[in-house]
Amino acid sequence: MLSPSTVYISKLNYFTENNQKIDTRRNVNSCYIYEDRQETNLPDSFLTNYRTHKKMTTTLQQRSSANVWDRFCEWITSTENRIYIGWFGVLMIPTLLAATTCFIIAFIAAPPVDIDGIREPVAGSLIYGNNIISGAVVPSSNAIGLHFYPIWEAASLDEWLYNGGPYQLVIFHFLIGCACYLGRQWELSYRLGMRPWICVAYSAPLASATAVFLIYPIGQGSFSDGMPLGISGTFNFMIVFQAEHNILMHPFHMLGVAGVFGGSLFSAMHGSLVTSSLVRETTETESLNYGYKFGQEEETYNIVAAHGYFGRLIFQYASFNNSRQLHFLLAAWPVIGIWFTALGVSTMAFNLNGFNFNQSIIDSQGRVIGTWADVINRANLGMEVMHERNAHNFPLDLAAGDVAPVALTAPAING
Repeated sequence: MLSPSTVYISKLNYFTENNQKIDTRRNVNSCYIYEDRQETNLPDSFLTNYRTHKKMTTTLQQRSSANVWDRFCEWITSTENRIYIGWFGVLMIPTLLAATTCFIIAFIAAPPVDIDGIREPVAGSLIYGNNIISGAVVPSSNAIGLHFYPIWEAASLDEWLYNGGPYQLVIFHFLIGCACYLGRQWELSYRLGMRPWICVAYSAPLASATAVFLIYPIGQGSFSDGMPLGISGTFNFMIVFQAEHNILMHPFHMLGVAGVFGGSLFSAMHGSLVTSSLVRETTETESLNYGYKFGQEEETYNIVAAHGYFGRLIFQYASFNNSRQLHFLLAAWPVIGIWFTALGVSTMAFNLNGFNFNQSIIDSQGRVIGTWADVINRANLGMEVMHERNAHNFPLDLAAGDVAPVALTAPAING
């Protein structure tokens, strides 16, 4: 019996085994002609056309015997595969596999890493006493700085592990893999004739990951300042970032908060409105979900009813009457917000920090009137003196200030 993908030629038309005509432009590269047709019920006109166009048949038979590279290219770019690979996938798959494998092994079994470069290793793996919450792949040592540190640059595997080599291996492969995932999204959209905005939306989380794993360490001069690959490590990164850069007072971070929280609000509003205005297609004893059939042409909810409800709940022009405008906003709002956050982290990487309103309000006598900005400043100093306590004698802000004299005159020495 012939396979379901077998295609037959009748003049310039192509037919499947079910005698359904298919588009010649999309399938011409995967056509195969078979001499044995006894088990099929082809149209009577087919055999005549087949003999008449024997030359065309011969040409297509040569296509099936193309060289290995051509068949490989066709398989890589085929949209008929269960999971699309694509040329970006050729690079994405090995890099993400390498990053994932190294991350899992390091999270479970990596020895402590001298993150600050002061011979005080920090343990991050499970077998060294951590749990899922406290565990992490610890960033590479401050002694390495921004040097590229692959395994072959270390004198031994023990040295590579001690200096945090797995961190660089993971983040470099991870960022390359994620960038290829974005390219693969565009590639699949292109081959299916879709618009390219899916990969544009994905660029927001990709920009964020690039900011904390690559741009920020470059700006600070060491990969030891990159975000650790763990839950508590992420929180530590956030606290230290606030202490050193005052990110909560940066306008781009504020836009990111509005984007994430606003996107969550809009998502909840949209989902609840649609769910509340579904067109009833089932009985009381059936689930509403059975009222939708995949691929159906008619709308599954009443957008007019949803518009009317929301327009009366708030006011008329707060409700969208255009589904395309609505879904564009749902996509654009969080994406633009996260873009701004990534941009903010990338600028603070080079110490263009958040607003500083410390001691901005004073009375007529010159005394400081405390504000919330001063409370944040005091909290920042507290967080700053707690982190890397053995690497710094003073917080950076205090060390960079004017020297305060301890005594105005030298004590007299009698003796």
